[in-house]
Order: sequence, then structure tokens, then C-alpha cells
Amino acid sequence: MEKGNLFSKISDKLPKELFQILASSKNIKIERIVSKGHITPENKWYNQEKNEFVLLIKGYAEILFADNKLVRMNEGDYINIPSHKEHRVVKTSSEEETIWLAVFY
Repeated sequence: MEKGNLFSKISDKLPKELFQILASSKNIKIERIVSKGHITPENKWYNQEKNEFVLLIKGYAEILFADNKLVRMNEGDYINIPSHKEHRVVKTSSEEETIWLAVFY
């Protein structure tokens, strides 16, 4: 058994996004992502093999999909992204950390 806290162990300086696997098995991966003004590089699109359920715990973000649909997310918002649905993060809070909980299944 492992206990943790989504708000702990976050450096004051985040030169790059923090990705931390909290739990995983053959069919599922649960990950904490911490952003602070970070975005997906302009020429990169996420195109994942698995579905992705994303819950925004803290902060603010915008996700752009390849079909030009823009989804704005605030604290408590979640989205379920089907596998192979191309997307990228185009904005995250720069004043505070944006903390995501991502479940790949």
C-alpha cells in the first residue's frame, strides 16, 4: 500500500513539466502531471494508443484538438479523450501550478 499527496513534492521551479506515474498495471496507468505555463510544442500532437481520462485538480488549461475544437478546463473539470484523438495543450496557468490527474486505460 502506498500513500501520497497530489500537492506534495512540487519544486518552486519547473523548467519542464513534471510527469509522475502514481500507479500502473498492464491495462491502466494513473499519472500526475504538473505544468506551470508549459504547453505542447507547436509541431507536436499527442496521439495515444489508450483512452485518456483527465481531471484538472488545480489551475487552468486549454486543450486544442486536431479538428480545431478548443476545450477550456478549470479546477474540477474533466475530459475523456478517446485513443488516437490528436490533441495538444496550448495554455496552462503561469501564475500557479496546473495539476492534472491523467488515467490511461
